[in-house]
Amino acid sequence: MDSCGFDSTGREFSSAAEMWAHEIGVAATAPASAAVAEAAPASAAASNGDAGEEAYGDGKRKEWYSKAISYWQGVEASTEGVLGGYGCVNDVDVKGSDAFLRPLLAERFGTAKRHLVALDCGSGIGRVTKNFLLRHFNEVDLVEPVSHFLEAAREKLTGCMEVGQDTNKAANFYCVPLQDFTPEEGRYDVIWIQWCIGQLPDDDFVSFFNRAKIGLKPDGFFVLKENTATNGFVLDKEDNSVTRSDAYFKELFKKCGLYIHSIKDQKDLPKELFAVKMYGLVTEKPKIQNNGKKRKSKRSPRLIRS
Repeated sequence: MDSCGFDSTGREFSSAAEMWAHEIGVAATAPASAAVAEAAPASAAASNGDAGEEAYGDGKRKEWYSKAISYWQGVEASTEGVLGGYGCVNDVDVKGSDAFLRPLLAERFGTAKRHLVALDCGSGIGRVTKNFLLRHFNEVDLVEPVSHFLEAAREKLTGCMEVGQDTNKAANFYCVPLQDFTPEEGRYDVIWIQWCIGQLPDDDFVSFFNRAKIGLKPDGFFVLKENTATNGFVLDKEDNSVTRSDAYFKELFKKCGLYIHSIKDQKDLPKELFAVKMYGLVTEKPKIQNNGKKRKSKRSPRLIRS
């Protein structure tokens, strides 16, 4: 990613690569031709050096994640807590998500009765599952790395667990971070990821989606709902999360082999907050409508000459 960005202390970075190198110790890979040209002793020395850099990077990456977990472990397990003091956005968030998901479900799965299963990633206290996902899915699994959040979700969803097979229920609770989570193969119609993907560096972002693909049923899809920066990225040093721009996300989606099926802005959020976008992501390239020809708009703007 070539776009520049900055962190919450005001430090500027010329690129995302520079920022990640600083934060998690990601090192550039030496050209293969240069490695081949080296003599055997030099290659061994380089290998030892690479091992040292890799160990350093692993240590930095662990620090990155442990700092984030430590931050959230200190946050109250409540709607106000998980929404950063903006519990007031809960209702508009749910309304926006519902308006985005309903037509997608109808288009992808039709109107015939179907046993729908969703995965709520970064589920926190079960806010999204309880207020939104259980309206649409027969089963919802929750994955969340912060233990006291997941316990709060269990308590909140107790009445939605011991129910009949065809009744909407919270089924499984996984206390696992996304960078380590692999879903059950072919279980999910929708994998919903909201306000949590910023905790993952780019390589773990791509790895997560590549693993998560196996969890989708035929015609299944992802929804990513996330804060977006106007340009580049913004690194929050307090909770170790990165807010990426729309362009940044789209580059990562390409690396994941994902296609944007639909995209929509969340409306009616407080002006001081980041803009939020919802992305419907599919694993197959969308079909071109109208025999591949784009319909020309009758309201095309005229060229304005200066």
